Amino acid sequence: MLEKSAMLPDRLRDTLGDLALDIFEAPTGVTAEVAASSWVECCRLARDELGFEQLVDLCGVDYLSYGEDEWDTDDATSETFSRGIEGDGGPGRFDWAGRPTNVSGQRFAVVAHLLSISNNERLRLRCKVPDDEVPAVASLVDTWPSANWFEREAFDMFGIIFEGHPDLRRLLTDYGFIGHPFRKDFPLIGNVEVRYDPEKGRVIYQPVSIEPRVLVPKVIRSDSRYGQQSAKGGSRG
Repeated sequence: MLEKSAMLPDRLRDTLGDLALDIFEAPTGVTAEVAASSWVECCRLARDELGFEQLVDLCGVDYLSYGEDEWDTDDATSETFSRGIEGDGGPGRFDWAGRPTNVSGQRFAVVAHLLSISNNERLRLRCKVPDDEVPAVASLVDTWPSANWFEREAFDMFGIIFEGHPDLRRLLTDYGFIGHPFRKDFPLIGNVEVRYDPEKGRVIYQPVSIEPRVLVPKVIRSDSRYGQQSAKGGSRG
């Protein structure tokens, strides 16, 4: 089993050949990048030739503004780390007209997580969708029937269309919902809120009334003060 796991990248190169755009290893496992045009073919090769008989998960990814931060965490301040700050116009924040556009032509991706029960191996297959406006890729339902609801979820959350899916419709959001919540351009506070209207005697929808702000996460910095405190604490021990 250990030999097979160590040789998985080589077996992938031999099996996928030119269909694999990139194959790399990370602490989280082996990933093979393939083109959207060969998405189904590569998945079937992984199933039939490499023994990945089970699709564990399938999800979408939005790479818009990938690698960019919305807050400054380099300089120390006397303010609390949970302070609300005014955003810089990042995705889903305030000034969407000035959004970052560092991703060109391949904003969305589809990722399949595979498991080989017979070989005790895991594999991640990823393909980037070529069209940002109408993201579409072939469905894997005929390869793994378990892809059915996974693809419906990715369609609902990211708006990725899976061509050939037998019943592609929303899965998690409400009827009549507009937009795709996991896209980075979707407002983090949403577009509408619901409340009970005693005059109308029913629940109604209205524009969201939450004040938009950004909560800065707590960041552990490399600061000499922390080193001195650690040294003092160690001496007391």
